[in-house]
Amino acid sequence: MFNRGIRMLGVAAVAMSLIVSGCSGNTSTPAPASSGATPSQPGAAAYKDKLVIGSALGDPQGSWDPIDTFVVAWGMVASNIFDGLVDRGTDLKIKPGLATEWKYTDDKTLEFKLRQGVKFHNGEPFNADSVVFTFDRLLGPEGEKSPQRSNYTSIDKVVKVDDYTVDFKLKETDPVLITKLAGYGGMIVPPKYIKEVGDAAFDVKPVGTGPYKVTAYTKDSQVVLEAYPDYWGEKAKTKNVVVRFIPEDATRIAEFQTGAIDIMQTVPVAQVKSLESDTNYKVIKVGGPGATALRFDVSKAPVDKLEVRQAIAYAIDTQTIIDTILGGNAKRISSFQGDISFGNNPSQQPFAYDPAKAKDLITKAGATGAKLDLFFSSKSTASKEIGQAIASYLKAVGLEVVLNPVDPQALSSQLIPQAKAGQMHLFGWGGWTLDFDNTAFLLYTKGQMWNPSFNDPKTNELLVKERGTNDQKVREQAFQELTARLRETMPDVPLYQSMAVWGTSAKVDGFTAPPDDRMRLSSVVVGK
Repeated sequence: MFNRGIRMLGVAAVAMSLIVSGCSGNTSTPAPASSGATPSQPGAAAYKDKLVIGSALGDPQGSWDPIDTFVVAWGMVASNIFDGLVDRGTDLKIKPGLATEWKYTDDKTLEFKLRQGVKFHNGEPFNADSVVFTFDRLLGPEGEKSPQRSNYTSIDKVVKVDDYTVDFKLKETDPVLITKLAGYGGMIVPPKYIKEVGDAAFDVKPVGTGPYKVTAYTKDSQVVLEAYPDYWGEKAKTKNVVVRFIPEDATRIAEFQTGAIDIMQTVPVAQVKSLESDTNYKVIKVGGPGATALRFDVSKAPVDKLEVRQAIAYAIDTQTIIDTILGGNAKRISSFQGDISFGNNPSQQPFAYDPAKAKDLITKAGATGAKLDLFFSSKSTASKEIGQAIASYLKAVGLEVVLNPVDPQALSSQLIPQAKAGQMHLFGWGGWTLDFDNTAFLLYTKGQMWNPSFNDPKTNELLVKERGTNDQKVREQAFQELTARLRETMPDVPLYQSMAVWGTSAKVDGFTAPPDDRMRLSSVVVGK
């Protein structure tokens, strides 16, 4: 029944191996020239009834069940299939979703008033029973292997008050719970449908309450969506959407330039200027919370020595990597988060590029000539080039690097969790909650999926401190201490904050580049 395996987060080892999500901007294309007229209105421009999107992130591991995944590839598509109790759109503001309002009735009870008249794609009514079922499933035996489980451990149970009111009974304070309910595991699923068809069928033919429903899905190829006419919110303007999974940069750009796809995620750096100068296309850049780091397995020599990890940080000229390989479409970071993440410390500076200091540290550690494996996504040109650059920088200070390009899904769901990703791996993180808690807890707490070996009692203590209160000043102070502690212990080398670069046909209107890669497609149309 539970055919889950290990599902994972938005590890941007998938697209640019690294460019996972965005924020701090709300860049959008211009409104349609027809002064807002839609295809159903008199006088509207002529639009196609199909929109084709090329996803750089690949297939979200063969399942559309919200509890099965943490990957941004899932959220990119499924944000149009499912709804949560609350929503966070491309403006990054929390707003009502399937709940119209919410409040704490006491310190450990969070009450939600539910939207009435909503139906799932199969006609099943949405109500309190749907919410209770969703969280019983996530928090019960069905969700035991879910990567989403750790996000919702503060919930003891969800209780039905009446058909359109539920109470979340909490075991402990969770200052980020409302945001987490806006995505991934917090999406509401249909009890009757799942009981009828079973989990395996739901994985490939999901049913939600969103503006689009799934009509066809071919693993590792594409998913086909159709506008849901009974959607409770803004109804989709384009009837059919095809999202094709094209993680290879060269294939994706070729398909885009031949007109086979209308919107392309992650324009390869080498193609940005030529597309910008061509009136047939629009290039849209949006910065965000996605970040990339060089992560260590600190149980493996020679990176088990702090001096070697520090040396590697000093040896890499990250700004040159940003300026050349990434075409300037990123910015340096000093901790593994974007600059709009709650918990970021703007006064903490990234490591300086100092190869002489790096070489001295390696010599003192007795690691000169040591060989290290570096794993990264095989699907991204940028990943390969960044890996080659890091190898070159480290060779200059006395370390030999063996490059290991691997399938991004295998890297994130198998090799890293099983401590088989060598001494180092390139790792991207979406930071979708805009709160460092989500990143830090899952990456630095002992025993978490993507943390095979790092364990620091002080780090654990600070994470408990920030999670134990809703007082944002206390949390901010804990995060400042935490970022300083991570700088001292060096479980990774934070490299850069991502900027997503999208390409669209000039005929596409109504598309807003999503700051967190979670596309919202209801307003998008394509001219004939």
